Amino acid sequence: MDKNFLVQEILRLKQEKNAVILAHYYQNEDIQDIADFIGDSLELSKKAQTTTADIIVFAGVHFMAETAKILNPNKKVILPDWEAGCSLADGCGPEDFKAFKNQYPDHVVVTYINCSAEIKAMSDFVCTSSNAKKIIASIPSDQKIIFAPDQNLGNYLQKETKRELVLWKGSCVVHEAFSLDKLLEIYLKNPTAKIAAHPESESHILKIAHYIGSTSGIINFIKTDPTTVFIVATEAGILHELSKAVPEKTLIPAPSTEDNTCACSECAFMKVNTLQKLYWCLKNESPEIQIKEDLRIDALKPIEKMLALS
Repeated sequence: MDKNFLVQEILRLKQEKNAVILAHYYQNEDIQDIADFIGDSLELSKKAQTTTADIIVFAGVHFMAETAKILNPNKKVILPDWEAGCSLADGCGPEDFKAFKNQYPDHVVVTYINCSAEIKAMSDFVCTSSNAKKIIASIPSDQKIIFAPDQNLGNYLQKETKRELVLWKGSCVVHEAFSLDKLLEIYLKNPTAKIAAHPESESHILKIAHYIGSTSGIINFIKTDPTTVFIVATEAGILHELSKAVPEKTLIPAPSTEDNTCACSECAFMKVNTLQKLYWCLKNESPEIQIKEDLRIDALKPIEKMLALS
């Protein structure tokens, strides 16, 4: 279908159905351009909670749309492609995690928001990469903690908070795909550049970063730092909106170990959503996220604790 037709139809359907489009920074450029709100996990969670729309179109991955539904039980939440999953969330199954948790009965559970509703329901706290340090600091220092599902973020938090965490062995394929050798090669060619990295990245990438933070944190750092060249070690989708905000700055995506078309690290799950799928999703109001009420209530509690602390 013609792009202009799709855009016009999406805007018409959105108004007709009182819908709002929330898009993660890692979405395709066409989707970011048509979204009502673009953000990271925490921003989108908060936006989902405050919207007056009847329908939330969540252009992101499955766990994000689930979080929106947990916060908005009376709104219809739809996802452009049901297959928009997450390697991190998919690598932490409820049965396996329950068995893992049972090994540490005296531990509280802090889970990164990149997990399923079932995992959230087994948690005491949920966090994002932007508020994880604050969440852990709120827990008494003598209280033992399980952190799941991202071990790279967990390792980073152990160093930052000086707390010992029992880590679930999971990781994000996007943030483990960066090549240190290629990154250093780019840095040698751009010696005045600053490297900004997401804490889901491996420790050898974080060691050479000038700034470590969430997607929003990286964006704010690049906007406010006087440096003019940045090498960005997170999913390359954030460069689209960011380049509009700082047209005078040079943004270089950190290179992937794989030789791919963009020479950067992209999330294949995020990129399965397309403008055409968004149109059909809004037209048919499907696929729809549905969560059983008892599971929703259990998953809501740790999210509410996070939002209160944030």
